[in-house]
Amino acid sequence: MSGFTFELNEERFIALLGKVIGESQFVQNQPPKLVPEEGRVVRHVLDVLMPFAKENGGPLKVETHEYVKGRPNVIIEYNSEAAATGGTVAFVGSHLDVVPANPETWDRNPFELIIEGDKLYGRGTTDCLGHVAMITDMMATIAETKPEMNVALVVVFIASEESTAIADVGVDMLVKEGKLDHLKKGPVFWVDSADSQPCIGTAAAIQWTLKSTGFLFHSGLPHKGINALELGMEACAEIQRRFYEAFPPHPEEERYQFATPSTMKPTQTRISEGAVNQLPAWTEIEGDIRLTPFYVAQDAVDKVTAWVKELNDALAEGKSLLPMRGPCSKYNIIKADGEPFFGKIELTWAGEPFKGIACRLDSPGFAAICTATEEILGEVKPYSICGSLPLVGDLQEAGFDVQVGGYGKSSVYHADNEYCQLSDMKDAVKIFARTLTLCNDPALAPEVPEAVKKLCGA
Repeated sequence: MSGFTFELNEERFIALLGKVIGESQFVQNQPPKLVPEEGRVVRHVLDVLMPFAKENGGPLKVETHEYVKGRPNVIIEYNSEAAATGGTVAFVGSHLDVVPANPETWDRNPFELIIEGDKLYGRGTTDCLGHVAMITDMMATIAETKPEMNVALVVVFIASEESTAIADVGVDMLVKEGKLDHLKKGPVFWVDSADSQPCIGTAAAIQWTLKSTGFLFHSGLPHKGINALELGMEACAEIQRRFYEAFPPHPEEERYQFATPSTMKPTQTRISEGAVNQLPAWTEIEGDIRLTPFYVAQDAVDKVTAWVKELNDALAEGKSLLPMRGPCSKYNIIKADGEPFFGKIELTWAGEPFKGIACRLDSPGFAAICTATEEILGEVKPYSICGSLPLVGDLQEAGFDVQVGGYGKSSVYHADNEYCQLSDMKDAVKIFARTLTLCNDPALAPEVPEAVKKLCGA
């Protein structure tokens, strides 16, 4: 197999991974309680790469871009001058923060790299510090061996991915300032997924809260009160019914191998304090919408908002578009003072939606990563999930050819006892080397493998 054949330097990778997992306690992202200090991870990355930087006589262009103090992003380029004539290949999206870990629920210390055979345990090994360490080692190997390339190779490590409070910190600012514009000249491989196969689709994620207000009263006299819990449940059920009519399974979901269609579901509840023998005064139901990328997230927001307004307007007029539960259930009453009282429902959205993505199946980058995966692993099985990745949809909308993949384990994403496998990371470097070979030489540009054509019609 001709082309680039660089492999993982296991000793250097393990040493770096141990250092960055040792920092994972300080890059947990759950503001305002936990605000990550990504600079602590970046310090170890730079320790590996700076000996190969141009200012030290090496071939790498290494830059940090910090928009919030202590929270830098890193851009690493090899053969950067080729971007003007030969295009680019970019590995982007591996992030420097992690989700929180509770040491009491882990069987091991989450903030220490623990090696058990092929498994590498620790918070961030799969999501996403394992990828950061693997790609850093790969760039060091490239700097050591100095392969001749026709394209510029660019790596971007980003701050602030694991929180909804991501604005003005990470890749969004790099795009806004034009730092990544040259990456539109070639495929952008977003390396923050799992299971060593191309992920060709993700869903929009939209979080919502539905609050129902009733009238507290003794449960033995239910006709004199309004049960906020019943009102909230019926309103939620009606909105779900309308959602599934408006956003049914889409024909493209089968081609993209989505595991599920779009969904809207409640996931959490809160209720006013009171006794079991009281009708609750208010209830809050929280949940999310997962919308496959063949629908527009804002359309779902607008429709649900309109449905809630319609239901609430009817309640305010003393009517109801909702079923009632039993002969004494009601959503409007006359209080003891003679004044009418109406139940109410209100909807709020938790920030902007994460956009979904349907990767381009006609992209040369897609053909290259599929071919490389099949050659190295013996099979290629692209998949889509209704999980969500922030930022990728925005990048695609901005004109980047985004392809998604990753080499950790989806079964332990955000979970206790997170791990990745050393063998998967070693294979990942081989896949990247082969992908880069195929993208580097137009004469080698592959077609999409037959297995993928059968699966996706690509």
